[in-house]
Amino acid sequence: RPSPEEARLWSEAFDELLANKYGLAAFRAFLKSEFCEENIEFWLACEDFKKTKSPQKLTSKAKKIYNDFIEKEAPKEINIDFQTKNMIAQNIQEATHTCFSAAQKRVYSLMENNSYPRFLESEFYQELCK
Repeated sequence: RPSPEEARLWSEAFDELLANKYGLAAFRAFLKSEFCEENIEFWLACEDFKKTKSPQKLTSKAKKIYNDFIEKEAPKEINIDFQTKNMIAQNIQEATHTCFSAAQKRVYSLMENNSYPRFLESEFYQELCK
């Protein structure tokens, strides 16, 4: 369990929260309670994807991310526009480390501007700071 001081740091920047394993777990639990944990799961999948070295693994991971989060009726479908989805569908044929960048930025921004402020106001977070 994080110290109240550690938890308070998370309110200084969204990146502080994501970089801390307790912060990430707390934020993920909060998103789950709001039925939108697919956003953090997608963001984490993209972070992992960008670290992939092998071209074969890159292609298989790209397809998995696409199937899990992007395609219509995907089990954890994220809320992104049609153009971005189309661009990804074309890009994963020749998967590169940047094929999800636009979608990842959009999801990050959504979390930072919508979910993160609600998280900081939540009773759950307030309790961690005491």
